[in-house]
Amino acid sequence: MSKEQGASFVKGAAILAAGALLSKMLGVVYRIPYQNITGDLGYYVYTQVYPLYSALLILATAGFPIAISKMVAEKLAVGDANGARRIFVVAAVLLSITGVFFFILLWIGAPVIAAWMRDSRLTMPIRSVSFALLLVPIMAAMRGYFQGHHNMMPTAVSQIFEQLVRVMTIIILAYYFMKTTGDVYLAGSGAVFGAVTGALVSFCIMLLYLRRNRRIEHETMKSKTDDNRSYAKESTGSIIRQIVYYAIPICMGSLVLPLMQLSDSFTVVNMLLYGGFSQQDAYNLKGIFDRGQPLVQFGAFFATALSLSIVPAIAEARARGQHRLIASRSELALRLTFLIGLPCSVGLAVVAGPVNIMLYKNESGTSTLIVLAFTTIFSTLGITSSGILQGMGRILLPVRNLALGALLKIILNLVLIPFWGISGAAFSTVTAFAVSALLNLYAIFAYTGMRFSAKRFFVKPILAVAMMGLAAFVAMRASEQVLVDWIHSERLYYSAVSVAAVTAGVAMYGIALFVSGTVSRTDLEGTSAGRKLIPFLTRLRLLHD
Repeated sequence: MSKEQGASFVKGAAILAAGALLSKMLGVVYRIPYQNITGDLGYYVYTQVYPLYSALLILATAGFPIAISKMVAEKLAVGDANGARRIFVVAAVLLSITGVFFFILLWIGAPVIAAWMRDSRLTMPIRSVSFALLLVPIMAAMRGYFQGHHNMMPTAVSQIFEQLVRVMTIIILAYYFMKTTGDVYLAGSGAVFGAVTGALVSFCIMLLYLRRNRRIEHETMKSKTDDNRSYAKESTGSIIRQIVYYAIPICMGSLVLPLMQLSDSFTVVNMLLYGGFSQQDAYNLKGIFDRGQPLVQFGAFFATALSLSIVPAIAEARARGQHRLIASRSELALRLTFLIGLPCSVGLAVVAGPVNIMLYKNESGTSTLIVLAFTTIFSTLGITSSGILQGMGRILLPVRNLALGALLKIILNLVLIPFWGISGAAFSTVTAFAVSALLNLYAIFAYTGMRFSAKRFFVKPILAVAMMGLAAFVAMRASEQVLVDWIHSERLYYSAVSVAAVTAGVAMYGIALFVSGTVSRTDLEGTSAGRKLIPFLTRLRLLHD
């Protein structure tokens, strides 16, 4: 690969990663205002249905853009532009047929699926979201075609606009239906229909890119192609077999996490009913349980970004046979993840009560949120460790470990929810992520021979987090006493308490990292931003060598 090609690849990967990360963030933040508009019952309707669509969507599309991009790139590398376009056409037809199949399956099967979820009124929301399956699969072919040309911009732009339109549709339709009818199931149907409007806008954007780039790409390929050269025409069956061969393993790996979320849709309400709760209470409790999802996912943004960067870094070191570098980069990535994930978990557990009221209007499910908070530390370690294993070429290993965690979650849901309610579901979630993350870490130690100082990796960060937790707790109690006579709105009062506690915790954690020696001068010297902080921290006598 030439220097220019290498720079182009890195730039393309960065664009794709940034688009995926921003899209993921947009896909999380809307859940809080949606719950505020529709309440816990409305939130339950949405969170019951959307994981089902996500699982079918991944089954229909995941892995296909990668497979198509690989095959298109191979054709373009030898100048066979017509062959590349043929792959796109065959893939587009194949995925369109797949999308129609899953649309029909979801539309016809909606009453049966709703019955399995023990709520027949979910039939309408399930059918509402099914229309997106007619559009999204063909976009997977279009994205793969562009990525085969090393043009990542259409994928990134379409993903961002898809999420923007989806979020706008969710909020607008939910508000409209709640205002005009008060029917949470109608509001939920409107919300999940956001997947359709988002897909439609994204599809139009991809068509514009196809039209705009067709002439440019044609001229580029014409200049590189010998007009007298002929190429063997692959059969349609051969192209389909290659696409399926490359896409299915990726698809199966991508399906595990949505299936873990989907398992809650089929088990939580059923087990609550089995445990003696009424239908209405079971539906509301499922909505309350799902409050924690956006909160525990915020910490995952850092791990996701770190994972995207660690995969090529580990792969590069592996290709050069630099085993010590693999171990050191793995250790650094895991330590950074621990330094972010642990305080996120402990901090959320400490301020769960005020934050629950600040975001969701009341304190229902606070004890469950405290348990669920510890998902963050294990999910972030799981994401980063998966990236390390993928960079080492162990692609299926983290998938297997996550699948084992998902299976354990289903078993624990069935056992614990009838006795512990939604706190049992929260405990099963934490346990599932913990098991999959620990299995990943065990594999990393086995394959890299990585060694680390327990004092530096665990003891010092835990000490810093303990100081942070104590500061946040003291600030929370103090602000509750001080502000009680000043702020009369309960939600505003707890918002102020939350901000005070979080601010105190973050400040103390920053200080504790340096006082405990968790972050040293050597760590800061490794980055340009860290080097700028050294003189300031030295004057404050916070920096250890």
